[in-house]
Amino acid sequence: MSMDHSISTRRIENDMPTCQTNLLLEHFIAFLRVERGLSENTVDSYRRDLSGFLNFIGEKGLPPSEITLDQIKPYFSLLGQRISARSIARNISALKTFFRFLVSEGKIESSPVRLLEAPKAGHRLPGVLSRQEVERLLAQPKGVDPRGLRDLAMIEILYATGLRVSELVNLKVSNINLEAGYLRTMGKGSKERIVPIGDKAREAIINYTMLGRIQMTKGKNTPYLFLNPSGRPITRQGFWKIIKKYGLMAGIKKKITPHSLRHSFATHLLGAGADLRSVQVMLGHADISTTQIYTHVTRGQLRGVHEKFHPRP
Repeated sequence: MSMDHSISTRRIENDMPTCQTNLLLEHFIAFLRVERGLSENTVDSYRRDLSGFLNFIGEKGLPPSEITLDQIKPYFSLLGQRISARSIARNISALKTFFRFLVSEGKIESSPVRLLEAPKAGHRLPGVLSRQEVERLLAQPKGVDPRGLRDLAMIEILYATGLRVSELVNLKVSNINLEAGYLRTMGKGSKERIVPIGDKAREAIINYTMLGRIQMTKGKNTPYLFLNPSGRPITRQGFWKIIKKYGLMAGIKKKITPHSLRHSFATHLLGAGADLRSVQVMLGHADISTTQIYTHVTRGQLRGVHEKFHPRP
């Protein structure tokens, strides 16, 4: 046997565990889509986190059945030098779900990460705009050109409904009931919910659909509500740039993202006296404890007012 043939054979053998693991990853991704019904954004997040780990472990040439916790820990030590504790916790959660899947499929006997604990991420309050900042932001899209009408309608809907940006860009014309004043959206886990839109957002949608969207369709028959000038659905990245531009124009110094309006929607509702359960339903949170973070923001604002104006703070 020639030396070249021997080297080639060893390479194939070394690549076999990697090929096997990649195939299992694809089976897992299919499971998340079909069995769990997760959104594409969530599935992409799982794929991204797991691919990083599998690339790392693949260099060791180990099949999943031979992976141990001691071989996994160095990967998270490396991650800890580059990403936050919250992101590491998300990576660990993805890994635990993946290995549980392998156990259920009979590919491995037990999960090597079942005892791996996520780092404490700390309590981080979401960024929130004041009511005045929201008003300044909404005052920026001007004129009756298609882009301005579209941008105003998108920002009004975000603040009126608390949608996630992925839910916003995936809205279809058929999801909006202007007469009844509500919209239907598909949230995480493919769970549908109905959210009121309010008069301001309703008016902005009417103006956009009647005067702006018809020009953006370019004669194409598309079900999506919000389009770019080429007649295709606007992307999350495209809207992120839009909201950032208007934030600068409004003179808002805070970091502003599409999620800022979702946070502001929840905080302003709770601050005005809305009950926690109703806000949970409108946000599409599976667990009310996720919604409770906004009560901390509201309490913090009340404490600030008390300290500023009470004669004996």
